[in-house]
Amino acid sequence: MDMEQRKAWNEEHKRLTEIISKPHEHIRAIELFLTHHAWLYSSKMTHGNSPTFEDAVLEHLDEQALRRYPVNAPDTKNSIVWHLWHISRIEDMTMNILVADGQQVLYSDHWLQKMNIEFSHSGNSMSDSDVAKLSAGIDISALLEYRMAVGKQTREIISSLPSGEFRQKVQADRIKRLFDEHVLLHEASDIGEYWSKKTIAGLVLMPATRHHFLHLHKCMRIKNKIQKQMTKRR
Repeated sequence: MDMEQRKAWNEEHKRLTEIISKPHEHIRAIELFLTHHAWLYSSKMTHGNSPTFEDAVLEHLDEQALRRYPVNAPDTKNSIVWHLWHISRIEDMTMNILVADGQQVLYSDHWLQKMNIEFSHSGNSMSDSDVAKLSAGIDISALLEYRMAVGKQTREIISSLPSGEFRQKVQADRIKRLFDEHVLLHEASDIGEYWSKKTIAGLVLMPATRHHFLHLHKCMRIKNKIQKQMTKRR
């Protein structure tokens, strides 16, 4: 995804924001969401032919670069694999708990064991030592498989929502589940409060779309900086 494509994505996201809460635009909103969402994941998820934002981030990146922590970036010091894990966890918990009131993908197929990590929370307010541990130990292939499983499940959830559902507020008992299932650290409890004030549309417009966009953009900046450093050393 080059600069022009990212600009186009932003413009279309504005369009999605305008129509998502209008019941008569329900089908169009879902179609637009699916297109937006696909650009944020590997092209393998939808068997697309055009490179996506995730494809662009991962292209020509070796394992050392993916795991590097801390990184010297203006707005983050976390590794690329941490960002990919974090946005996947946020989408998993918001779509499957807050929207669908179902089971998280994380627990559907032993993903914690497959990814070789112990962290089931979102990563918000995570300690430096835990970020370092995750960055060094996570199984990258399993992470990307988990990420794709989350994306596919989200697409099924959103595609099945009835007209008018985007306008519904997040239910309090589902916010409670976030804490009952320990998906938010106590230090990050304000995020649960923030989500409690959202509609389903609000969750779609941020955790399921723009949140990915922002973090993938950070990943791209990290990648570019690492590659520049490597070029200077040659």
